[in-house]
Parts: sequence; structure tokens; C-alpha cells
Amino acid sequence: MDRIDAMKVFVAALDEGSLAGASRRTGRSAAAVSRAIAFLEAHVGVPLLHRTTRSIKLSEAGERYAAACRKVLAELEEADRQAAGEKSVPRGTLTITATVFAGVQVLRPIVDAFMQQFPTVNVRMYLLERAVNLVDEGMDLALRIAHLADSSLVAHRIGEVRRVIVAAPRYLATHPRIDEPADLAKHHIIAMQHMGQDSWTFPPQEGSSVPRSVPIAPRLVVNSVQAAVASAVEGNGISRLLSYHVAPEIKQGQLRIVLADAEPAPYPVHLVSPHGRLSVPKVRAFVDFALPRLRTHFACLAKDAQTLPEPAIAPRRGRVSAE
Repeated sequence: MDRIDAMKVFVAALDEGSLAGASRRTGRSAAAVSRAIAFLEAHVGVPLLHRTTRSIKLSEAGERYAAACRKVLAELEEADRQAAGEKSVPRGTLTITATVFAGVQVLRPIVDAFMQQFPTVNVRMYLLERAVNLVDEGMDLALRIAHLADSSLVAHRIGEVRRVIVAAPRYLATHPRIDEPADLAKHHIIAMQHMGQDSWTFPPQEGSSVPRSVPIAPRLVVNSVQAAVASAVEGNGISRLLSYHVAPEIKQGQLRIVLADAEPAPYPVHLVSPHGRLSVPKVRAFVDFALPRLRTHFACLAKDAQTLPEPAIAPRRGRVSAE
């Protein structure tokens, strides 16, 4: 069996989430798909997949091998196009990665519009809550909301987002005032799993160079932005999120920003690609198409998430408990 052909079947199984899905996508029988996977496993000498009746899961060795397969197949695809003299025509499969929220809320509408304009380009979006090595995993582009440290990437600046602390107006009206980070100890906290569950860090106070770390004891911890936003809107507590996560709710008055004067420096937003990928027509076409739309989108989100003056809140009578 041809190893490249088996790699294509292997990647198709991963993309579809099952051997049956790979069978439908590649037009092969279920037995042929199983033989291709078995051929690769025999070649490398270790199991690549853990199989159940309904799904598949990569083994530790399979994760590394899958990244290598994607890289090899992407390079072969590009070599084929250049050899065929199609260098100037956007076509083929474009691979993009982003976090789940950014992919669904920001990238997906742009990708849909791009595919309508470029019918010869297909897109694979990988929405993951981890940093993807674009070169090792054979990706064309990534939307990154972070300070960049990888000099091997070409970065296109899109905008910036802030890390904000928000709560519903009705929650703020019935709980102690928040004038400084230490006041958070008196409040119900809705924490994101990857944004600090034990403490939240703030910039140093004036005259100090040491960042402030404020212990928190969350009432609710979630790994979904949508869940954190919804709980905060319902008035269940205070959450720390990125400004673009909550821009619509802030604009509509469902959430308010507190401790705006204690926010850390904003995070830059970039569309990044490995060196050399911009010479590939499909990548160049998407970058040219997406950049102005992304910049406009994040500029609008920044405007919607502007900090509004806090209304005067009459002090509550009686004792207030965060329990």
C-alpha cells in the first residue's frame, strides 16, 4: 500500500472523527480504511488510534504522527500545484486555527464569505484551546490573541483586546462596591478554567514594580466563554474575560466593566502564518480578503467594549455576604 495514500486516509479519519466518516469522505470501503490505518501502524510499529464502536482517539504517538502527516501532505499539495503551473490561482485546501470562541464568532463568517468568493478553495478550521505549532502541524494560518514570541511566523496586526472584569448591573447594585482589586474577596467569582482559578493578577500599584496577585475563591469554574458570559449576565457573579468576549453585552448594558483603571496592558491580535506561506495563492488570497474585515471587526468590538462611567449606587443597608 502507498504510504502517502494511507496518510490521506488517516488524516481524513481524524478530520471526520471516525473511520466511517473517513470512508464516506474518501469513497473507500470501511475495510479499506481500516487496512490503511493498520498499514501505517505496522509501518511505525505503534498504535496510532484508540478505537471504539463510535469514535476514534489519537494515541500519544498518534498525535505526533498526525502533525507530521499534515505537514507532509500540505507540502506535497503545494508542490503538485506549482508543478502544474497553477501558482497564481487560489485553489486547494486552506487550514486555519483559532480558539473556539474566536473561530465561531469572528472567523467563521469571514471564512464563509471567502469561500463564496473563491469557490476553488476549501477550508479546514481547527478550533482548539491550545497554541498550535503551525509548521509542525501543517497549518497555513492562525488567529492569535497573545503577545507573540515565535519569530518564525509572519504576523499581520489586526487590533488589540483588553482583559476586563465584568458583572451585571443588577449584581453590582446588590453587592459591595468594588473600588480596588482586594474588594473582589467579598464577591461571587465566575472563573474561566484557563484564566486563573486561584488568583487574578493586576498591574503594580504606583511606586511599585511588583504585580498585585489577588486570591480568589470561585463559586463557578467553567471552560466555556459562552457559559461564563451567560452566568455573569444572569447576575450570578463577577467574571474576568477578554473584551471581545463581552463587547455585545457591554454595548447592550447587560454587563458593566469594573476596575478599569487596574486592567493589564491589552493583548495584540494578529493573523499569523509560517514564513513562505504568503507566496501560496490560497493563503495570500485569504490574508488579503480577511485582514480588512478582521481589523474592522475588532475596531467595532473595541468601541462596543468601551468602559462607561459607573452609575451612582446607593449603599445597601445591612450585612452583605458572598456566600
